[in-house]
Amino acid sequence: MKLNARISATAALLVLLLSATGCKVLKSRDQLNKGIQAFKNAQYEAATDHFQQSVDLDPSSAQARLYLATAYSYQVVPNLDTKENLALAQKAITGFQDVLNKDPNDLTALKQIASIYRNTKHFDEAKEYEKKVIAIDPNDAEANYTIGVVDWMLAYKNATTLLAGDGKTDAGDGNPKMSKDVCKKLQALNTPLVTEGLQYLNRAVELNTTYDDAMSYLNLTYRRRADLACGDEAARKADLDKAQEWDSKGMGARKLNEQKKEEKARGGVTMN
Repeated sequence: MKLNARISATAALLVLLLSATGCKVLKSRDQLNKGIQAFKNAQYEAATDHFQQSVDLDPSSAQARLYLATAYSYQVVPNLDTKENLALAQKAITGFQDVLNKDPNDLTALKQIASIYRNTKHFDEAKEYEKKVIAIDPNDAEANYTIGVVDWMLAYKNATTLLAGDGKTDAGDGNPKMSKDVCKKLQALNTPLVTEGLQYLNRAVELNTTYDDAMSYLNLTYRRRADLACGDEAARKADLDKAQEWDSKGMGARKLNEQKKEEKARGGVTMN
């Protein structure tokens, strides 16, 4: 009789535990749905509270963790270096890292971390995560494009900073009047960035033959490469010719993309 009583008590306890767990899961889903609704209404702080409660109620919910990190990321203001903004960025990154701990190939989490690092000016980390995206999906044109853009941004900052120290502003023509000393410094700083940038931007265009934004940055990056000629006029002019070529291609691709958008808006009907 005592054994039967123990079995009955254990069974009852299991039922209670399962019932409590099931209740928490249901409450977690309710908070998740409330968070999604708040997120859709751009109420990101409220959404964050709901998603946090969802995670607290059901720590195993990967969906709740992903939404929580996303809600934090939407509150990060690009290029704002306040403690509060950087704290939000870190919370978002930590949340996405939690997702990656369970699934290292989660592309959404990888892309979001790359975006947060880019928006908080951690450019090396941003490129690192874009490269992780490409390792999983080599055909991701946007990830290739983004690396090229980051490289151009860094190269542009180096160029304008050094030129300012030389009493000059960037003319976009290879700056042939800069001093030899400044040019040598630019070569050291920008050659790796320009080389990598061209590699990834060209890949983006290979993957998307009408990627007009990538073509625009190819134009800009060839102008940065023209800075590195350091007295070699033939090399400078060749780079400027390539820049102009990509500028023309970009305008053509942009026009074609606009036409496609207009056709789609008309339901695919073309006008004669």
